[in-house]
Amino acid sequence: MANPKRKISKGKRDRRRSHDAMKVPTLTICPNCQEKKLPHRVCPHCGFYKGEQVVVVKEF
Repeated sequence: MANPKRKISKGKRDRRRSHDAMKVPTLTICPNCQEKKLPHRVCPHCGFYKGEQVVVVKEF
C-alpha cells in the first residue's frame, strides 16, 4: 500500500479544501419588477433599491 513521502502542511491541506466552503449566492425577488437579484444591491433589471430609482437602466 502506498504511503505519503512527506507530511502535508496545514496550509496546503486547507488550500485544497477551500472550495468546499464556497456556496451558491442566495437570490431574492425585486419588489418592483419581480426579477431575481442579489440581496442588498440595486436591481440590474429596473435600477430600484429600497423603493427608490437609483440607477437609470438602458433598454437594449
